[in-house]
Amino acid sequence: MIRINLLGVERQKVKAAAFDISQHTGVLCAVMLVLASAGTGWWFWSLRQESAKVDADTAAANREAARLKSVLNEVQQFEARTKQLQERVQLIERLRAGQSVPVQLLDHISRSLPDMLWLTDLQQEGPAVTIQGRSTTLIALSDFVGNLGNNALLVKPIEIVNSQVEPGESSKNGQTTPDLISFTVRVQVAGIAPIEPAPRKKGRA
Repeated sequence: MIRINLLGVERQKVKAAAFDISQHTGVLCAVMLVLASAGTGWWFWSLRQESAKVDADTAAANREAARLKSVLNEVQQFEARTKQLQERVQLIERLRAGQSVPVQLLDHISRSLPDMLWLTDLQQEGPAVTIQGRSTTLIALSDFVGNLGNNALLVKPIEIVNSQVEPGESSKNGQTTPDLISFTVRVQVAGIAPIEPAPRKKGRA
């Protein structure tokens, strides 16, 4: 009878399988270690990239904040200057509104003076204002009267009461001064009631 030792063959197969598994386990561990190292390196690299991006964004945000701060300072300065100008304009308007009639009258008369004309006297009695002066030409006198009538403060028409030509005088060196025109203008100020004469007292009978 022939006997076959099957147990020995099974033992050899088990040993071979155990040997193969141990070899594959080392390879698997090495592969896993490599993969873990690669994953850790990629994760570290991505963190560095993200950190660099965050730093760049932070620097850009800081520069933008500094620029906006300077712009904000300029806007605040502009608003402060605008407020000061508005306050000055309001003050000027209040002063103009509070001007009395004589102040407005003098301002208008001074603005109405043309070239080659000057005033020598100005008197006011109630609404009537008498202006005296001299001029080198009739055109300057006509312009003066026209300028006076351009303001609602004075009642039209403007009356030229008197105008006379004063001949020029000869100087020692033989030169003659130009002729001058002396004039008197009478105007009425609007909004002022005329002065009524005081009532006469009745004498005793």
